[in-house]
Amino acid sequence: MNRILFFLLVLIALSLACAYSPATPAMPAPSVSSGTVLFQDDFSRSSSGWTRMLNAEGVMDYDGGGYRILVNSQQMNFWSTPQKDFTDVRLEVDTGKLAGPDENRIGLICRFNGSDYYFFIISSDGFYGAGIFFSGQALLLGQSEMQSSESIHKGLAVNHLRADCIGNTLTFYVNGFQVAQFRNDVLASGDVGMLAGTFDTPGVDIIFDNFVVLQP
Repeated sequence: MNRILFFLLVLIALSLACAYSPATPAMPAPSVSSGTVLFQDDFSRSSSGWTRMLNAEGVMDYDGGGYRILVNSQQMNFWSTPQKDFTDVRLEVDTGKLAGPDENRIGLICRFNGSDYYFFIISSDGFYGAGIFFSGQALLLGQSEMQSSESIHKGLAVNHLRADCIGNTLTFYVNGFQVAQFRNDVLASGDVGMLAGTFDTPGVDIIFDNFVVLQP
């Protein structure tokens, strides 16, 4: 997989799929203390607001007490959000691969405004990346290509992802270890969510659980 080519060229033409509607304002009050839970979901209820979709290109839906994203097309991302609006947040989720290639994208997004967002992704073969999707292009920030990390559990193993979106500083943690950090002022607020995607091989099948948004 040529991850440089992926970010410089392929994603420019990437077909993206998600559902988005105007978010319900849920800005944290200034007095909210650090660590306060702003939103959380264990996906035990299928009515908690995440996208439910089934078509030829894949699936996004509640499944077995988690949230499943299956992507059946090449070079495609699916993402889902709970229709919220935050500024500074700390996101966490547990995620694992159910099936499909290890060359995949699994991650979190923040400050989604309906078209643009920051992303924090890993692959099941042990690589990570963080950056911005803006004006139809995905750009890594603070790194020129996806990097490998021993902190990432490979294959079918579960990984715990954390993304801190605080002011203009965006930080990515995998299984408790910081792997990436960059500064960017483009996006100030927006929705949060989860993402899964494919490179050259379709069939990426990912499960998410224990999604939580904390006051940083």
